[in-house]
Amino acid sequence: MFRNSYLNRKLHSLLGVIPVGFFLVEHLITNYSASKGGHVAFLESVDFLHSLPITLALEIVGIWIPLLYHAIYGLYVAFTARNNVSNYGYFRNQMFFMQRVTGVITFLFVAWHFFETRFQITLGLPQEQIGVQMHHIATNPINFVFYCIGIVAAVFHFSNGMWSFLVSWGVTVGPRAQKVSTFVWMGVFVVMTIMFIMSLTAFLSPEFQNLPMPVKG
Repeated sequence: MFRNSYLNRKLHSLLGVIPVGFFLVEHLITNYSASKGGHVAFLESVDFLHSLPITLALEIVGIWIPLLYHAIYGLYVAFTARNNVSNYGYFRNQMFFMQRVTGVITFLFVAWHFFETRFQITLGLPQEQIGVQMHHIATNPINFVFYCIGIVAAVFHFSNGMWSFLVSWGVTVGPRAQKVSTFVWMGVFVVMTIMFIMSLTAFLSPEFQNLPMPVKG
């Protein structure tokens, strides 16, 4: 299945940025609205996404199929790649190892998050109840810790993956460019992680226990 290693690695790398990376950023913007504008702003963001034409087709073709390929091939690489961290221990080798570890954690986290949210809507949960559903998830201490771990893993996997993407596609050539890229993506990792944690914490608010009055009406 993965005999053409070069082609598969290039496709895996590309899909990690477009559209999977785009999906992560979109998810961040949507969820961050909960921390800035509360329940009403969050539902407005969700409604906007679901008002797009052929939403389901866009999700399947533009998100879930690329994400599934990226995940399956990523797991293959994670369990077949040779890591030399114990022998060498230099920074980029550590990042290589952490990329594989966070890939596995992210896969489990995304699968569970999908089951608790999008799949529940497919089973009949009203779309406007998603904020209430997130409140139930966030107020469970075990879920909250698991989500925090999943968020950190997913954002690290994306940020470090972007560093690798720029190198493998010939954008950052040379030690200086790659060093600057390291600092840039470490900064992105910190900022995105903080924003995601703020979004998750926002769902702890009692405001998300019930639908806001404008939605009920």
